[in-house]
Amino acid sequence: MSKTLSGKYVDAFAFGEAIQAFVPNALPPVLDMADTRLTQALTRANRALGRLDGIRLILPNPDVFLYYYTRKEALLSSQIEGTQSSLSDLLVFETGGDARVPVDDVEEVSNYVTALNAGLERLNDLPLSTRLLKELHAILLKGARGATKRPGEFRTSQNWIGGTRPSTAVFVPPPPDKVVELMSDLEQFIHADTLSQSPLIKAALVHAQFETIHPFLDGNGRLGRLLIVLMLLDSGVLDVPILYVSLYLKSKREQYYKLLSETRFEATWMEWVIFFLEGIEETSAQGVLTAQNLLALFERDLAKIRDAGSPADSVLRIFDAMKENMVAGANALADITGLTTPTVRTALSRLGELGVITQANDVKRNRLFAYQEALTILELGTEPL
Repeated sequence: MSKTLSGKYVDAFAFGEAIQAFVPNALPPVLDMADTRLTQALTRANRALGRLDGIRLILPNPDVFLYYYTRKEALLSSQIEGTQSSLSDLLVFETGGDARVPVDDVEEVSNYVTALNAGLERLNDLPLSTRLLKELHAILLKGARGATKRPGEFRTSQNWIGGTRPSTAVFVPPPPDKVVELMSDLEQFIHADTLSQSPLIKAALVHAQFETIHPFLDGNGRLGRLLIVLMLLDSGVLDVPILYVSLYLKSKREQYYKLLSETRFEATWMEWVIFFLEGIEETSAQGVLTAQNLLALFERDLAKIRDAGSPADSVLRIFDAMKENMVAGANALADITGLTTPTVRTALSRLGELGVITQANDVKRNRLFAYQEALTILELGTEPL
């Protein structure tokens, strides 16, 4: 056994090899809460969060914004792990259309959306706990790719990060017989009144610790990022799931992994927490800008429709429906609006002529239509790696 500043190495045995696995110390680490770098980063993050919460109040339908932002987070978190889906692919998939990328990729993103929504619902009657995380993990790994990865169960074998086997790994997490105890300690820290930490700092520490424990065979990264959202909701920092940090973590993926690694081997917790708070600040600002750009687009296209002499009630109703259902077929729009399908098709044709909507799939029957400019705004930063 050998010690580091943030934990200890223990002897382990996996795949016929004697290895050293890392067991982290329990949280919290020692942090200088008066460090001006920390206090200033925390102030900026909280101020940006306040602006994001404020922009929600001027949106005509905040639930729509949340609907698409949830899907964007699901996409980005999955892309960090290598998934190649796009937001349009996901929306086409959810409407029953054919995905343009491997269906397993889109299913993984769709599973993330389902897990997040399930987590939000379960927080109403279940504390943020290992039990809840196991439930969400089972949802995340539903399908062919996750079937052999013990969905919903902590691992009972050694895993590793990087390399082809434990002996060549970049990092070897704790042995499986340590996982239950470590996750129990983490759950206690989540609910403890420790230091005088803000929920943002606590979320930063918990995310890093979860990634170090790596309690499942697969899906740890996605579940660890989902845990951030759940903690901020559970603590009351957020009233609704409007903040997601995966765009920031994706854009700074190398730094993200580097800083996580350094918390283990060099105890550089302050650098990690400040990086995380800067991500909260940047992500909040991006959310505000996205909402503002969507509002400006809606106003511009409404003016375009009216200026073209097309203010017919059916055209305006389909336009309103497309703002809330950015990929949809004529039959679905008929159900949503109560208009007849022929009337919907006429309105769609008019909106297509005006350049407001485009066809989203390359078929003549069961055509899907997209409010592409709105999707482009939402898709900023979601290009596959």
